[in-house]
Amino acid sequence: MIGLSVAVALSATCVISALAADPKPDAVIKTKSIDARIFLDDRIKADATLAADCLAEGRKWLDKNAAEAAASRKEDPQFFKEGGWDFERKYAIRSVVGDRYVSVLRNDYMDTHGAHPNSDVNTILWDKSEHKRISIRPFFTETADNGATMKAMVKAVIASLRVEKKKRDTSETATDEWFKSVEPSLLKIGAVTLAPSTEAGKSSGLTFHYPPYAVGPYAEGEYVAFVPWETLKTYLTAEGIRIFGGARPKGDAEEPQ
Repeated sequence: MIGLSVAVALSATCVISALAADPKPDAVIKTKSIDARIFLDDRIKADATLAADCLAEGRKWLDKNAAEAAASRKEDPQFFKEGGWDFERKYAIRSVVGDRYVSVLRNDYMDTHGAHPNSDVNTILWDKSEHKRISIRPFFTETADNGATMKAMVKAVIASLRVEKKKRDTSETATDEWFKSVEPSLLKIGAVTLAPSTEAGKSSGLTFHYPPYAVGPYAEGEYVAFVPWETLKTYLTAEGIRIFGGARPKGDAEEPQ
């Protein structure tokens, strides 16, 4: 009996500890139509301006989806008998380069009672000095649509995706048809971050993040393509030369991005 009591006590302690460890949402909407949450990681919260920017965007996302859920429930209430939609967005810092450029991953989870939940991934590049979002444009001498830089990027991205698909034994979908959405344009090549580096304060290159369906069937999940900075060395500006260097850390390719 004593052993059983100890086991029950330990089990209860574990449950309490697990509950205590659950992070609290930084914004939430909970109605009969939807349960939606926003989470900011601690490193984002440490930067008040960046946190405010992410939270403002996140709240708009909550409001938009809450309105759509309410409208859907009004039109088809039978689809909400077992509960409302479930949405979640998480903002997390991927890298900080030169103590200035912050790469943020934005991961979305969406369950609207369809065949399966969906997910999405996007990115933010934040300039701590200017307190605003920027693109990778300042790091390259030119980034015109269909220009030399963007064509070189697309070529390198597709080469990386082919390698990733080979690793997953999904080479049959490494086709032009699946890669056609990766276009030589800053707005169409994919969501980008500055990859961390073995050299402190530097970036080892660019990582491009693709949600399910973007470059492969849903079952294949997300893909991350890595382009080493040396591949694009010819196209770098002075600022690009300053921030890029080193190699991709050994564990970065295996870790969730």
